[in-house]
Amino acid sequence: MSRAILQVFEEYQQSRVTFVQTVAELANRPQNIDTLQNAGVMALLRPLLLDNVASIQQSAALALGRLANHSDELAESVVTHEILPQLVHGLGQQNRFFKKAAAFVLRAVAKHSPQLAQAVVDSGALESLVECLEDFDPSVKEASAWALGYIARHTKELALAVVDAGAVPLLVLCFQEPELTLKRMSASALADIAKHTPELAQTVVDAGGVSLIARELGHADSGLKRQVCSCLGQVAKHNVDLAEVVVEAEVFPRILHCLKDVNEHVRKNAATCIREIARHTPDLAKLIVNAGGVAAVVDYITEARGNNRLPGIMSLGFIAAFSETLALAVIVSKGIPPLKDALINEPEDHLKAASAWSLGQIGRHGPDHSRALAEADVLRRLLAVYLHQDSSEDLKTKAKRALKSVIQKCTHLPALEPLLQEAPPNIQKYVVHQFAKVLPNDQQARRSFVQSGGLQKVQEINAEVGSQLRDYIDQVNQMYPPEIVNYYSPSYPEQLLRKLEDYTPAAAS
Repeated sequence: MSRAILQVFEEYQQSRVTFVQTVAELANRPQNIDTLQNAGVMALLRPLLLDNVASIQQSAALALGRLANHSDELAESVVTHEILPQLVHGLGQQNRFFKKAAAFVLRAVAKHSPQLAQAVVDSGALESLVECLEDFDPSVKEASAWALGYIARHTKELALAVVDAGAVPLLVLCFQEPELTLKRMSASALADIAKHTPELAQTVVDAGGVSLIARELGHADSGLKRQVCSCLGQVAKHNVDLAEVVVEAEVFPRILHCLKDVNEHVRKNAATCIREIARHTPDLAKLIVNAGGVAAVVDYITEARGNNRLPGIMSLGFIAAFSETLALAVIVSKGIPPLKDALINEPEDHLKAASAWSLGQIGRHGPDHSRALAEADVLRRLLAVYLHQDSSEDLKTKAKRALKSVIQKCTHLPALEPLLQEAPPNIQKYVVHQFAKVLPNDQQARRSFVQSGGLQKVQEINAEVGSQLRDYIDQVNQMYPPEIVNYYSPSYPEQLLRKLEDYTPAAAS
């Protein structure tokens, strides 16, 4: 009789095992999610988290994690069914398999929105997750670091809550563990904390994180280097002091080698870190130049495509902006051709706009800089994107500013002549003004300007009386005898015809 009773319990247990394992498997496929939800799966899984069989608890947590990971609606359902407190309780009590599964559910809920991440915090999960960072099992530490990073990434308030729970020093310790996946997750979580404010980034510095993380720039694993470069960039971006901390960790020239990594994410994150350092001061930009950084970034932009180009493009602009010497370093390192290529060939307007901005920073310093752009046919290309009807307002603004700043420094007049005909009046006035400034001091240039057809193009400009453009045209005309100006004016043929009509030939004797 007792055997028959026990068999009932065994069959019930086996049914529970089959149920949770099947649900966990079904939850792996997106097409099954709606059916599972409509069948009331949440309410059925919740009591199984408290089952007296450990494997059932773990499978129930895994199924919940997969469901919550699918959408914010299902993650919200985990919260409303009051499942989080049970998971948090299990984190402190259960075996390593349940801890991993519970941390997975918390991460899956927290990832969707700040509100859901706050619900995880409100459930008391932070303390338990931080305790798990000290667990003997590396996979538990990894799952915990992952969940903490997903909580911290949303807002500075959530990141501060993670810091206040004591996570940062333990994440730095986890980074020093030999397991690669744990190193990656720890670096990722530290980056998610550091990105929000200088104060939060400083907590990573104070825990000794920067110097330890920077040591792994030369690691063979691309996944780790990706997170390392990201974390260093998130620290460096806030202010000069933090950028100097990153530089003092001897990231140069090692981070330049990451620009050649086989993994595109490593390359992009390395370029982003360089950009965040370059933007602050001339000294930091000079340090990058002296380390061979400009040539490395130029190579990176030349090879990269799409959004991956952006940090490299911006880096060159930031470096060139500080001084004419640094801008010249960009020119000498052949930085103009890849920026011009991005301006012409990248389909996204924000990439074209960044290229236009960087080109403007290079060319605005002086005649030599502007001539380098002019001889590379950059001015016409900037004008083309400015005039293109499909260009965004931001792109048009940046192209116009770049044109204005470069034209105003350009004394290489042959490069400006094509703009006399192609440019609209608001750009023409800067072009004609340059001719008005340069021609009085150069007789050969005045002669060449006539021979090339430049003076004729100036006469063909239809400028309003009293406008700046009209004034500049008059200044140019004053440098030539009236007969020459008349000869090239559009009305000259009509004047000749009128003279012909009024002319009466002398009668033959």
